[in-house]
Amino acid sequence: MIKTPQASRLLSLDVLRGITIAGMILVNNPGDWGHVYAPLRHAEWDGLTPTDLVFPFFMFIMGVSMYLSYKKFDFKFSKQTFTKLLRRSVLLFLIGLALSSFGLLCGGTGDLWGEDTGLLQKMVQAGRRFEHLRILGVLERLALVSFFGSLIVLLVRQKFIPFLIAVILAAYWILIAATNSFLPTENNIVAVIDKLILGSSHMYKLSVDGVSVTFDPEGLLSTLPCLAHVLIGFWAGKLIAEGTSNEERSRKLFVFGTLMLFAGYFLSYGFPINKSLWSSSFVLVTCGLASLLLGLLIWIIDMRGRRKWSVYFESFGVNPMFIYVIAAVLAVSIDVIGFSYQNGWISIKSFFGSVCLQTVFGDYFGSLLFAVLFNVTCWSVGHILYRKKIFIKL
Repeated sequence: MIKTPQASRLLSLDVLRGITIAGMILVNNPGDWGHVYAPLRHAEWDGLTPTDLVFPFFMFIMGVSMYLSYKKFDFKFSKQTFTKLLRRSVLLFLIGLALSSFGLLCGGTGDLWGEDTGLLQKMVQAGRRFEHLRILGVLERLALVSFFGSLIVLLVRQKFIPFLIAVILAAYWILIAATNSFLPTENNIVAVIDKLILGSSHMYKLSVDGVSVTFDPEGLLSTLPCLAHVLIGFWAGKLIAEGTSNEERSRKLFVFGTLMLFAGYFLSYGFPINKSLWSSSFVLVTCGLASLLLGLLIWIIDMRGRRKWSVYFESFGVNPMFIYVIAAVLAVSIDVIGFSYQNGWISIKSFFGSVCLQTVFGDYFGSLLFAVLFNVTCWSVGHILYRKKIFIKL
């Protein structure tokens, strides 16, 4: 569905959304996974890196946008609203599954590329890998949180939402503590529930200290604190909407973000900051940082009018899901499509990443440069839509 943008869109919110999408694409597409600078890697278990911020920031933005969107309808629940929400959530979930399937299928044919077999036979053999299809992922989690989060804000009175946030985070903490699930083991309650419902073959394999663990960082149980995450974003959206000036909005977000940040770090002594678990402290800290950054962007862009630097991120921010999908498809494609090179076969990614960039600029910087160029390539697609003032919505 294609729409032209509305004049009332909050520019700073689009820029923050664009920063997160650009960040997701950057960290997901290095030239060589063996040579990635530490800030561009996820923390293996406990801890927080800049890379760990991009997904929770986007989820926070989803909550902010949820308030601004439903405010137009006075937060009224209706059959039409539910149908639209259900359709969008199902579509988003299916797109996530389609991307996983595409990667699995193309990865399979890529592994078989050098074998002396026909394309159809390669496709059949690759198709057998679908028994290991990962059910959940980034888009699937966004679909679940968007659906249930929207139902909550439409059916629950707003004055009860802060209490609901506290109950969710406290209950999740108690569950993790009661089952001693702070470590990445086979007995971790998060992994156990995912295995029972999804099956081990459909889960992510997490590497912790060089050991592979069947643990999905976007699993079902850990989606529960994500609801609190989006509800905190919703409350931040309320602060923005109720502000009478950009100065007031920025000030409220600074205060709100500071409180969340301190609360999260205080809580981390009992429940460490952990993205894979999506710990309660992780929710508060990342929401606090996102609120502070949004307040800063409102001050820079909307109050001081400094927006020339933000055009790059606006192009990502007005069509985030479309560009994310394009990036995912392109990443898989250049890793599978290739050509003959020095009596062998090499993918487009390996040629430009390893042979060209890393040979000239070194392993780590060359890998980073590939990620930057890939990011710019995706941006160019988004910028064309931006210049034509087109939104592509689900």
